[in-house]
This record gives sequence, structure tokens and C-alpha cells, in this order.
Amino acid sequence: MKAASNRRVVITGMGVVAPGAIGVKPFWDLLTSGRTATRTITAFDPSPFRSRIAAECDFDPAAEGLTPRQIRRMDRAAQFAVVAAREGIEDSGIDREALDGTRVGVVIGSAVGCTTSLENEYAVVSDSGSRWLVDHAYAVPHLFDYFVPSSIAAEVAHDRIAAEGPVSLVSTGCTSGLDAVGRAADLIAEGAADVMVAGATEAPISPITVACFDAIKATSPDNDRPGEASRPFDRTRRGFVLGEGAAVFVLEEREHARRRGAEVYAEITGFASRCNAFHMTGLRPDGREMAEAIRVALAEARTDPSAIDYVNAHGSGTRQNDRHETAAFKLALGEHARRTPVSSIKSMIGHSLGAIGSLEIAACALAVRHDVVPPTANLREPDPECDLDYVPLEARAVPVSRVLTVGSGFGGFQSAMVLAGPDAGAGEAG
Repeated sequence: MKAASNRRVVITGMGVVAPGAIGVKPFWDLLTSGRTATRTITAFDPSPFRSRIAAECDFDPAAEGLTPRQIRRMDRAAQFAVVAAREGIEDSGIDREALDGTRVGVVIGSAVGCTTSLENEYAVVSDSGSRWLVDHAYAVPHLFDYFVPSSIAAEVAHDRIAAEGPVSLVSTGCTSGLDAVGRAADLIAEGAADVMVAGATEAPISPITVACFDAIKATSPDNDRPGEASRPFDRTRRGFVLGEGAAVFVLEEREHARRRGAEVYAEITGFASRCNAFHMTGLRPDGREMAEAIRVALAEARTDPSAIDYVNAHGSGTRQNDRHETAAFKLALGEHARRTPVSSIKSMIGHSLGAIGSLEIAACALAVRHDVVPPTANLREPDPECDLDYVPLEARAVPVSRVLTVGSGFGGFQSAMVLAGPDAGAGEAG
């Protein structure tokens, strides 16, 4: 967001497709109950793989209102995005007929795009990999859309909101969900749009994705206890659990929302992204790059670190990430880090790669609305190297006015966002 702009950005609508929860209310109920949605993979036979668990969405596209043509045309990730966007638009109460389409845009984040459909179609045209020379005529006519992940953003733009303004897709690995919403907020702040439909989607639970993470041993092999396999900040953790899902928001310029009497979840007051220029998958243990992203986001929000009431951690459940984050919070927040509740919802819904940052924004906005911090499930044996208040096992009722949410991704990407309650304002703390 542009620090000099007086155009402020608020969240007025929200839609969610998540493991164990389709819709915002079931999503919040799942998080605050501390239930986990991780299980043995059902999307395909996982028996050949090291990690055979994931957090899957029980998603019926027809039951969610998609037509047979849409189901045939769209990849699962695009289906998630469209369904979440519909809920978000409905939730916002915005009058679509009264909107100037040229002032409405869409930004969707995704790390791996239409992976599921690409893999399925390759299996068809190659006879499950047995043919080097493939015949494209056996593929569906929508194969080009699967190769071009911006088709997901186009589907959202065409579906209900008729967006004729800036429409794009952001793909920055596991920070895509944060970066897409940050990009959309920037477009409103700079005056390019008044309304943005923004968020992220991912449907990566496929053999190729599982094989890739198996190769680097990033995912958990705790196949005999899938509900307990995602254990961020726990001494016994063994890697992350793959997930899927989507969260999509309606963002508005604050005065635009105020004029129509919209109900506001939260204001996006600061956003920043950095890269460690260090290693494709590795993180330095000192957390300096994430701390810098946090520092810049707080500065843009004109918020003192001591004003942060809750930190939504990346919390993937790998040792290097958990150490990196713990150090980053101490660097960026100082002594306040030891007084601030921190938690990871990946313990309940897994790590949905590019989508998770938006799902975490949804959790943060709901924490602000309800004054409740979701827990870190499965945290029974805290890692001594991760010595902050990681809200183990049970949700906690505390006043929540300002929230920090962070993301970390392959390629060295580090992103941070600050949200404030609708009555908290920007630049009024510290």
C-alpha cells in the first residue's frame, strides 16, 4: 500500500472454501474448536508415497451452484475461487448493478495454478506417461486455460462481479495469498479501483505435488496419525501437511464502503514483502528478512509493535521455519513478542501453498470481529527453541484490535500484513 495515500482499504465481504469447512461460519467454528481436518488422502491412491496425508476439502461443485459447463471447464482451483468469491460478494451486500465495472478489479493468488487438471490431462494424452510423443487431440479443449493460471482470475472476474478494471494473478509461492490481497489493496490506495475482489486459491493435492515434496522430505510422514501430523512449534514435528482451499474478499475504498453503509470486518493498514536472496528453499535462522517485512508493514500502518494484539504465524511445522519465525518476531516486536499470542491455523487446515495466506487473513479478520484467537492444535510438547506464546490446543478470548499476519515461501519470499478493527483506525497507535 502507498503510505502517502489517504485512500484507506477495508474488507467488507469474505468467502471461504477450506478443509473441513465450506463457508465462513463453518471455517470459524472449525478453527475456534481446535479441530483438525487432516486425513489420509482420498483424491488418489497415496500408497506409493512417503507422505500419504493431506487436508482435503469435501467440495461438491454442483452442490455449491456451479453448472455442468463450469465444472467441465474449470480446474478445481478455479472452482474453489469462484465459489469463495460468490460468498464474499454476497456477504459484502454490494449492489453489483450500481457498480462502475471499470472501477472494479480482481487479483487472485495461486502458487501452482491448475496443477490437478494439467496432471490429469497429461495422463490422458500420454497414456499415463507411457508415450513420449503425445496426441493433443485427446486433451480437453480447455487445456490452454490450465496452462495459463491467470484464467482463474478471469473466471472470477466474469462470474458475478463483471470486473472491467485491473484483473491479474499473483504467483509468489506460499506468500501468494498475502501478496494478492496486498496488491489489490495497493490498487485501491493508488486510485486505480474502488472495489477489488481479491484472495487466493489452490488445489495441489495430486501425485506430482506429493512426489515433489516427498523428494525434499518437507511433508510429514506421520501417516498413522493424520489428525495429529501438523504440529507447528512442537518439539516432535516432522514437516508440514499439504492442504487445499480458497479465501476471497471484497475490498473497498473506505469512503466507498461508508457511503453505502457497508459492514466492515477490518482495515488493511500495512503490507510489505521482502526476499532473502539466499536459497530457494532454505531460511536463515536469524529471521532478518521476515523481521524487515514486518517492520515495513508496521511503519506503513503507523502502528507501534506494542499495539499488536495477535500474530498469525506462517507456522508450517518445519524446524527451520519455526525457528526462523520465532527469531523474526523477537527482532520485529522486541519484548512485546513475549506478551503477544501467536498461533498457526495450519495445524488444523494444513498448508495450502498459495491459498493459505488468504485463509489466514480470513482467520485474522474473524479474530478481530470476535475477539478470539484461534489455537495451535496438536502443540503438546513445545520446542524449547520456540519460546513464545503459541496458544496451544484451545482458542483464547482476548481483545483483538490489531493483528499481524505473515507468510514465508520458497524462493525466499517473506510477506507481512497488518489489519485493524473498523474502530481502531490507522496511525492511531504508538
